[in-house]
Amino acid sequence: MDFNLTEEQIMIRDAARDFAQNELLPGVIERDEKQEFPTEQIKKMGELGFLGMMVDPNYGGSGLDTVSYVLAMEEISKIDASASVVMSVNNSLVCWGLETYGTEEQKQKYLVPLATGEIIGAFCLSEPEAGSDATSQKTTAIDKGDYYLVNGTKNWITNGNNASIYVVIAQTHTEKGHKGINALIIEKGMEGFVVGPKENKLGIRGSDTHSLMFTDVKVPKENRIGEDGFGFKFAMKTLAGGRIGIASQALGIASGAYELALKYSKERKAFGKEISKHQAIAFKLADMATQIEAARHLCIKAAWDKDQKKDYDLSGAMAKLYAAEMAMQVTIEAVQIHGGYGFVKEYHVERLMRDAKITQIYEGTSEIQKIVISRSILSD
Repeated sequence: MDFNLTEEQIMIRDAARDFAQNELLPGVIERDEKQEFPTEQIKKMGELGFLGMMVDPNYGGSGLDTVSYVLAMEEISKIDASASVVMSVNNSLVCWGLETYGTEEQKQKYLVPLATGEIIGAFCLSEPEAGSDATSQKTTAIDKGDYYLVNGTKNWITNGNNASIYVVIAQTHTEKGHKGINALIIEKGMEGFVVGPKENKLGIRGSDTHSLMFTDVKVPKENRIGEDGFGFKFAMKTLAGGRIGIASQALGIASGAYELALKYSKERKAFGKEISKHQAIAFKLADMATQIEAARHLCIKAAWDKDQKKDYDLSGAMAKLYAAEMAMQVTIEAVQIHGGYGFVKEYHVERLMRDAKITQIYEGTSEIQKIVISRSILSD
């Protein structure tokens, strides 16, 4: 057992850290305030290979392992979770699904520009009445011979307005239940496809979250991913990897808040000494550091499982559950350590606390992770 990172992994982590500090930190408070999508920063992330990290270089990707992806996600998320969610969705939910299950034609047409960051993608599963219960798809894709006719609404879609292609999960054979669901690639601009208004969110406010409406959208048969009826299985397999991305996002949010709290505690004085020298604060920092380290190991273990071609449903769910709950707890404590300064925007920790909350909700709530974990441990 070797806990050392490879030279390449360290290089990727350091490159992500430098990018976050130099490119994402300037203006991060203003982007949050104005709900401004980090367009230029995402473009640069694409140029550096952060939007197709695990994609085969033959398709324009960086060809890196999942561990490197986790390390980069943590560093980006320390500074700007609105940028890291774009990175997570593009890598885990869109690129991975296309590379794993797409046809060669789909890969050449869509995966190459996605992996190079020329365009970004969106993953469309959630609906007004189908959140955690993903089998209750009301969006329909009726088979019309050489095309599908898509009708319905998707909501909470990350990259909703800025994406160029959308992987949409829809019901084709209602009588077959979840075995009648398909995954379709829908392009922005297809007739009948409308992007709804932007959501005004608590956190990750720089990210682009919209509802999407489909009215008699004609989608060519060649845009279906996998066999007829493969859509639900595709969504679940894709989300299993997505959980590793969001777990590492939660880890980054927490470690970013912890680093700020640690620094502040060594500078702020109360009762004649730095507050870090008061046991009440020192013990908070000890708990935070321990929880972050535990989450980091869970994230890297899930990534390692994926790289080793082992089953990562359980390890990914454990990483997502623990990292998300930990991030919420650690960011609250980071605000507390800052006292009144933690309550104002210029000290960053209040934003990280707001950003942490979504990690307990999207790509499978904490409650759903417990269902996945409990089913796994009770199945023997």
